[in-house]
Amino acid sequence: MIRIQLLVIAFLSVSFCMEAQEALTITQCYELARNNYPLIKQHDLINKTEQYNLANAAKGWLPQIAVNAKATYQSDVTKLPFDNEKLSAVIPGFSIPTLNKDQYQVAAELTQTIWDGGAIQSARELTKAQATADRQQLESDLYTLNEKVNQLYFGCLLQDELISQNNLLQKELQVNIDRITAMMENGVANQSDKESLEVELLNARQQEIELKAARKAYSQMLGILIGNNPPPNPLKGGQYEELILTTPSILSTPPLGGWGVGRPELKAFEAASQLINTQNKQITAGLMPSIGLFVQGGYGRPGLNMLEDSFEPFYIAGVRFSWNIGKLYTVKNDRRKVETGRLAIDVQRDVFLFNTTMQLMQQNTEIQKMTDLLKAGDEIVRLRTNIKKAAEVKLENGVISVTDLIREINAEDMAKQMVAANRIRQLMAIYNYMYTTNNK
Repeated sequence: MIRIQLLVIAFLSVSFCMEAQEALTITQCYELARNNYPLIKQHDLINKTEQYNLANAAKGWLPQIAVNAKATYQSDVTKLPFDNEKLSAVIPGFSIPTLNKDQYQVAAELTQTIWDGGAIQSARELTKAQATADRQQLESDLYTLNEKVNQLYFGCLLQDELISQNNLLQKELQVNIDRITAMMENGVANQSDKESLEVELLNARQQEIELKAARKAYSQMLGILIGNNPPPNPLKGGQYEELILTTPSILSTPPLGGWGVGRPELKAFEAASQLINTQNKQITAGLMPSIGLFVQGGYGRPGLNMLEDSFEPFYIAGVRFSWNIGKLYTVKNDRRKVETGRLAIDVQRDVFLFNTTMQLMQQNTEIQKMTDLLKAGDEIVRLRTNIKKAAEVKLENGVISVTDLIREINAEDMAKQMVAANRIRQLMAIYNYMYTTNNK
């Protein structure tokens, strides 16, 4: 029973590792990095803020209730211009009441806006424009992750190419060590010749250690960025499994063709300009008067009848017209501030386009350079391979020394490394160009 459980655990572990080792594409890494980046949470916050502000603006059409209460003491009160004593003498028992100097009142007022000059509508439009601008700015910030993915992704691929070339070098050196060993048995080579090649093999193995360490570092950083850091592999002593990446296809020509669907930065500038337009509309709405209905009910001493010195209920209903003309004093400066904001956005857009144009020219030149270097590099590798093979034949015939062969082997290896590195650099240059133009 225990053996069966162990087999099940082993099977599940192998299955898990196979899933963890599934090759990732660069497009998948773009999406994973975006979803893993903490800033992505800002999307929900922007949506919630927009909903709350829109709901608050809509409540401007709901009836508004205000409750006021006051207690006052005044130095004098309203009196009729009659002598109370003389009137009582003429009309016995008649007296004019006098108000108390301490007065009390509590009142509630219900108001209903029926026209506000477009203030509520402009507030709703401003809320939507602000949310749109925030979303586009967030998209612009998130888009920069693609450039980081490019650096780490192609960093991994470059190390893979160099490691692969290093393995070929080690095999090449081992073949020649075996050849020298056979020559030693025939008495046409000595121990120092073999040791010279063994030293080169050890140097290649040291270089492999450095390359694998660099590859692991790139893989771990990319794993953190995309939130896909593989867990320790129990079948390999708890060591971390490195990410397995798919090499993108090399495009025959650079992806020229303008801005594609448009960089997120340009959309962010456009959204900011729309926000400025909405702010201008809000200024206009603030200059308009407002009309509303109101009903006020209260209880106090005195009530509406100032001659009745007792606590009485009262109510007032009517239509209210209000117009704050004080905003006319600042309207010119308010519009100038808005226009200044618009000009600032235009400057930022022009700077972005200028820098991007310069960057595209540089990247296009880099792509062409890598393409030319690859053509020359392939020819160099072909010639170096021919020279190395000829040196191997010469060594067997005793024409050259092992040192001469080692020099030719290293020259061929350097040529192959350069081609392998330039191939990845060309690919990275193309994808950087695609990032700049937002061509996918």
